[in-house]
Amino acid sequence: MKSQANTGYVAFLSLVAAIGGILFGYDTAVISGTITGVATQFSLDSMQQGWFVGCALVGSIGGVAVAGMLSDRFGRKLTMLLSAVLFTVSAIGCAVCADFTQLVIYRIVGGVGIGVVSIVSPMYISEVAMARWRGTLVSLYQLAITIGFLAAYLVNFQILKAAETAHYASQWMQTIWVTELWRGMFGAETLPALLFFLVIFFIPESPRWLILRRREERARSVLQRIYRSEEEVERETSEVRASVREASKADWRALLEPGIRRAVAIGSFIAILGQFMGVNAVLYYGPAIFEDAGLSSSDSLFSQVLVGAVNMLTTVLALAIIDRVGRKQLVYWGVSGMILSLLCIGTYFMWGAAWGLSPTFLLVFFLFYVFCCAVSISAVIFVLLSEMYPTRVRGLAMSIAGLALWVGTYLIGQLTPWMLETLTPAGTFFFFAAMCVPYMLIMWRAVPETTGRSLEEIEKYWTK
Repeated sequence: MKSQANTGYVAFLSLVAAIGGILFGYDTAVISGTITGVATQFSLDSMQQGWFVGCALVGSIGGVAVAGMLSDRFGRKLTMLLSAVLFTVSAIGCAVCADFTQLVIYRIVGGVGIGVVSIVSPMYISEVAMARWRGTLVSLYQLAITIGFLAAYLVNFQILKAAETAHYASQWMQTIWVTELWRGMFGAETLPALLFFLVIFFIPESPRWLILRRREERARSVLQRIYRSEEEVERETSEVRASVREASKADWRALLEPGIRRAVAIGSFIAILGQFMGVNAVLYYGPAIFEDAGLSSSDSLFSQVLVGAVNMLTTVLALAIIDRVGRKQLVYWGVSGMILSLLCIGTYFMWGAAWGLSPTFLLVFFLFYVFCCAVSISAVIFVLLSEMYPTRVRGLAMSIAGLALWVGTYLIGQLTPWMLETLTPAGTFFFFAAMCVPYMLIMWRAVPETTGRSLEEIEKYWTK
């Protein structure tokens, strides 16, 4: 039977939830333009600089640890509202903080918001989307993250350029936008955070969560807006009801069931391994790496803007083809390109001077690496994690996989400066290339192709 889904309405719901991804991306990437200014103003040593970068990631780990429980108990919608409040408090707090301790506290608050929204937004999209468009719609969240990255890079670059000539009569404005411009970089997040908070009121709760909580009448009213056919409404209701019949609520013991335990373990492995393939090292420390390669500060920030632009535009491509090509095929081709580009970057740092290679060579393969990463693992990971777990444990299982992802992100954020110094840049990028191999093997041997399958069909794969 051909689906009679209201795609426009579902796209609206997905776009609202995806705004959380913009905040995720901005809050994550804005740090790259603030490190030098904060370190200078507060006289930070290398360990304190690492803590400044990593403190938000600690908050993210805490956020993902509780996101599943919060979303299962209070609903996806209310949990997204909470994340919007956390982002708003963090943005304003970082802009007006009095000292480094307060700055760290507000960065941790924002990190909790990142962790929460990284679980609940893609989960919400996967639960309102129809099977044949689910990959594309969940990928909107990843696209939103890349928009947030690019927005942060552009804001950082524009504030830096404007501060060279700007002058304000107000001392407060002069401080935020000129003398301590890192405050303006953080504070600019306030507007999208408030927008996210407001638009959430215009979307309904997830129908699958409503059925899970035995609120079928409300769930049917939502499904009737998603599907035009009463048959499809009844079919969706029956399938979800059957999938949650075994339990009235999520239970940690359900995660120990053989099939679900295997799915959680595999999801956690691909989540943490993906962070050791270099993407966040590029996003966090790109300007510093470009400066080490011989570019000026301004050119380094502009190069990072190019990285953000390629990341976003490639994600648009991934969004268009993920439901046609398939999740696993994108990973096979994309990770192969990542290995090639990482080897070329490592070669540049090892022999580039002797061979007379210019920084342009480095930038080209950086951009190629970002292209391959954005079209594969970055586009696929949140889609897979949002669709590979049964409804009754999806919140808890995604929290565990998300926790693994953020632990890996934190470790990379903390270890990259040490790796660049100890292993040298060449050794660091060769290490990233080596870590691509086990990721590819796990995707090949252990992860099913989920393209075109309903969430209930995917659940049967793990629990058969």
